Amino acid sequence: MNEPKINPAVLRLLVIFPNVLSYLLLFGIIVYILTNYNGLSAANALSVWLIAAAVLTPMALYTTYSIVKRIKAGTL
Repeated sequence: MNEPKINPAVLRLLVIFPNVLSYLLLFGIIVYILTNYNGLSAANALSVWLIAAAVLTPMALYTTYSIVKRIKAGTL
């Protein structure tokens, strides 16, 4: 059975777009932490936001590394 092939440009877009969104989310979390530092620490919620940023950072970086590696290998 012939499966339809996805255009490589569309495939790259479908893979790269969520990665860009993760960087925007990370940037938003960092800005939120910086602007609301006093309130978050007073409410004992600062650790939750720092953990969220600490988890999201390596995920975004690894995904970027994986995408670049796949593009260089020619599979994406």
